[in-house]
Amino acid sequence: MYGVGEHMILVTGATGKVGRNVVEELREAGVAVRALAREPAAAEFDARAGVDVEVMRGDLTDPRSLVPALRGVDAVFLLWPFLTTKAAPPVLEVIGEHTRRIVYLSSQGVRDDGAVQADPINAFHAEMERLIERSGLERTVLRPTGFASNALGWAEQIRERDVVRQPFGDLARPLIHERDIAAVAARALAQPGHRGRTYVLTGPRSLTTREQTDAIAEAIGRPLAFEEMPMEEARASMLAQGLPAEVADGMLAAHAEMMRSPEPVNRKVEELTGAPARTFREWAADHADEFR
Repeated sequence: MYGVGEHMILVTGATGKVGRNVVEELREAGVAVRALAREPAAAEFDARAGVDVEVMRGDLTDPRSLVPALRGVDAVFLLWPFLTTKAAPPVLEVIGEHTRRIVYLSSQGVRDDGAVQADPINAFHAEMERLIERSGLERTVLRPTGFASNALGWAEQIRERDVVRQPFGDLARPLIHERDIAAVAARALAQPGHRGRTYVLTGPRSLTTREQTDAIAEAIGRPLAFEEMPMEEARASMLAQGLPAEVADGMLAAHAEMMRSPEPVNRKVEELTGAPARTFREWAADHADEFR
């Protein structure tokens, strides 16, 4: 399926929710994989069938630190962890010195029509896509919809008070399981036929925030209440978590726009992997212990 033994893949963000699953997808398919970590000693991967994971030190804020991990690499999975592209050009230059292939994790909200992006986060992703294109790297861009894993931000209030307090209770989104993003990424990294492609990825159906709450309640086996959070409280909470005001305002405005123009659902995950995208209920069952 992947061309076992033909590739060495470098995965950035390898200890995060998506990156860790990209590593596991590749290793279980027998593809040689390196995991980039600022602190390799803290990056542990369970022993299981498949190839071993080679963990190597590297820091995206220090482009030359990536050189040892890039030697002999055929492709790179790039998850950019910053809200600025300032450091991206030298990183892309170093990557280009060692490989021509890159798979970039972007956002479904990026607009191709040349108009101003809807919010600061999508503006950042759009700029990253432009920089990668200008770099001359052979690229594949993944544009997933909202991550189901963002619901883990509700875990503390669920554990402590059996409640989810959020704005936009009736906003329906086709949230995607991180394992489905990873499954597509692994194929784009190690299979032919994906160069120059941009894939919009969604979950199999849209659920409102209230319905997501119900799915988590079902997964953990106890009832949960949903309370609509006023917009001003939601904004204050985002600022308290350290988000810049323009990012908080942009995210709230983007969600309000989604209420008016819902995100479309597609079957791209199934087309690319041969398996239907996982539902939010499956995601909630996979993560139930984190809410208990």
